Amino acid sequence: MATHAPEMPIEVDSETGIWTTDALPMLYVPRHFFINNHQAIESELGPERYADILYKAGYKSAWHWCEKEAALHGLKGPEVFDHYMKRLSQRGWGLFSVEHLDIQRGQARVRLDHSAFVYHYGKVGRKIEYMFTGWFAGAMDQIASDLGYDIRTQAKQTQSAAEEGADYGLFEVEPVPAFDTSS
Repeated sequence: MATHAPEMPIEVDSETGIWTTDALPMLYVPRHFFINNHQAIESELGPERYADILYKAGYKSAWHWCEKEAALHGLKGPEVFDHYMKRLSQRGWGLFSVEHLDIQRGQARVRLDHSAFVYHYGKVGRKIEYMFTGWFAGAMDQIASDLGYDIRTQAKQTQSAAEEGADYGLFEVEPVPAFDTSS
């Protein structure tokens, strides 16, 4: 296995110990710690209820992240979405690649290889990376709003490497029907 140093800037405040990457404070925790907490909450609430809670929180967080990062780096449109996928990949969630992106139509397809969740859960026969769905819709909607597009989206996971016969995860972003202005 080849390795390399992190590709994103990490600064630590000497007085407070706060880690910062780009424009936002960060936390650095072991993967097993995070996923064990995730599994504990999922087992109490059930995957469907937990997915709904995470979707809303993730949407809000992605909107905020994209807004701050776009301003810091002077990014617009697809550059923001690509930067978001790059940073998610650099932070160890897995390797995200954009297979399709049409911000004006509110459409995207994102592939996920080497999912941190799949490494921990294994082949469990279900979609397990639902945590990311709200992130993709929140990012798309913030970018679309910044560009002046009157559209809102929803995201869903259509495939997980945790399912039999699948080697990677796949997510689709589509317009919410009430906001679909492409017709």
